[in-house]
Amino acid sequence: MEDKCCCNGNLTEAKEVVAEIGGTKDRIIPLLQEIQRRRGYLAEDLVNAVAEVTGIKPAEFFSVGTFYSQFRFTPLGKNIVKMCKGTACFVAGADPLIEAAESYLGIKSGQTTPDGLFTLEIVSCLGCCSLAPVVMINGKVYGKMTRTRLTQLLEEYRK
Repeated sequence: MEDKCCCNGNLTEAKEVVAEIGGTKDRIIPLLQEIQRRRGYLAEDLVNAVAEVTGIKPAEFFSVGTFYSQFRFTPLGKNIVKMCKGTACFVAGADPLIEAAESYLGIKSGQTTPDGLFTLEIVSCLGCCSLAPVVMINGKVYGKMTRTRLTQLLEEYRK
């Protein structure tokens, strides 16, 4: 029988996380990093289970998790769409591209489509200024992007 705690989290997994990282308040960030590494995001059930194992209040974990932008509270989509809004991309028309992506996907930056296929992220710079405006999907860079090309590209990834 699987070891469960009162918060419906996996107590066995929480004990593994704490054994690996440590269970004191100074380990909250590494604990959150490990939870996110395991699940891809800060799964509430596992955060609560780790809080129970350590005796640290769940609110302390969630307070730290919401403060740092490295942490996510929802799973990422299958395709990660990063849209650059750095100076070169902004000047080359990033805003209309971002609007097109949001419209096509039906989500805003930081959100994942209900079907789990896409997560949209607006980033400060992708380091490809000579290719502005730039979109990166799953680590692949697409430069000199237009609204039409972007829609076609997203449709290809949807297949």
